[in-house]
Amino acid sequence: MRAVGSTSLAADIITVLAMVAALMLSRVSPPLGLAVAWAGALWQVGTGQPPSPSNMAIFVVLFATAAYGSRLVFWAGFASAFIGAAIIATYLVVVPQLWLGLGISSLSESAVTAALAFAAALFALLLSWTAGALFRSIGRGRETRRAQREAEARVSAEQERGRIARDMHDVVAHSLAVVIAQADGARYAAAADPEAATAALGTISQTARAALADVRLLLTQLRHQQSEGPQPTLADLEQLYAQVRAAGVDLRVDVDPAPPGVPPAAVQLAVYRILQEALTNALRHGDGGPVDVGLAWHPDRVDLHVRNGIRSDGRTAEPGGHGLIGMRERAQLTGGRLDARAEGPAWVVRAEIPIRAAA
Repeated sequence: MRAVGSTSLAADIITVLAMVAALMLSRVSPPLGLAVAWAGALWQVGTGQPPSPSNMAIFVVLFATAAYGSRLVFWAGFASAFIGAAIIATYLVVVPQLWLGLGISSLSESAVTAALAFAAALFALLLSWTAGALFRSIGRGRETRRAQREAEARVSAEQERGRIARDMHDVVAHSLAVVIAQADGARYAAAADPEAATAALGTISQTARAALADVRLLLTQLRHQQSEGPQPTLADLEQLYAQVRAAGVDLRVDVDPAPPGVPPAAVQLAVYRILQEALTNALRHGDGGPVDVGLAWHPDRVDLHVRNGIRSDGRTAEPGGHGLIGMRERAQLTGGRLDARAEGPAWVVRAEIPIRAAA
């Protein structure tokens, strides 16, 4: 081993090239960059070269091992900081005294100097490694937040698709039920009462156009992911009742007590959709007799029920059908509940929707 500072130009060039290579490899391959840096440092020590500006590459390599390396490389960089600090202190303090031929007593007197050199080198090396570790943590935090935002976006999109599917079912099922009822009535009345047949055809045309407009609106929302279009409110209930009555149903509506003010939009939408589906079921599965609708608006909730007769064959709305599932989902989304069951000769849908919770 040469004395520190007594080196050839070729040895210096090799060290510089090794450090430059380690610097270039540090981002592409942190483990390979660390290995090349170690090889260059050991070559520098073995050939007795003094510290040089090229040694700054070691700090970048340690940063890269902590910021971009695998778990093994991460801790290898941490260990390298301690080992490197020990080599630096030994090489710069102890080795020169050995070359000068100083005794053991002189070496013990230099222990404080060696300890200070070790602490300074360790601080500098660990500072680079710690900066890389912080950068790694920040990057992982960003990835976690991005993944969380993507998951929330997927959940929101799924909920939006579910909402549109429910609205599509409500619109199409109700409109087709009215159209079918009117078509059947028009067919039977065509010969005996042409005017009634003409009125039925007019109702079919009006109902189909309204359904087509609603379906187009829902498809636009689904295609462009825009904000929700105008949703039905309590003001649209009269039109809903008129469609059902136009289908030949003896619909009796009782609202007692009336709404104390303007209910939240979510409550209005839930009431409209539940009534729409319940009346559709009455059209499809009822016995053709009167249908009773009751609405009771209380300060903290709204109670509603729809009662219709059961057909002679005993067929009612299917408990697992999409309509009943959709009504229950509507009620649950507002924090309420819904029950549909046969009660004697009638099929009854009852729902309770809280007003404050839905607001």
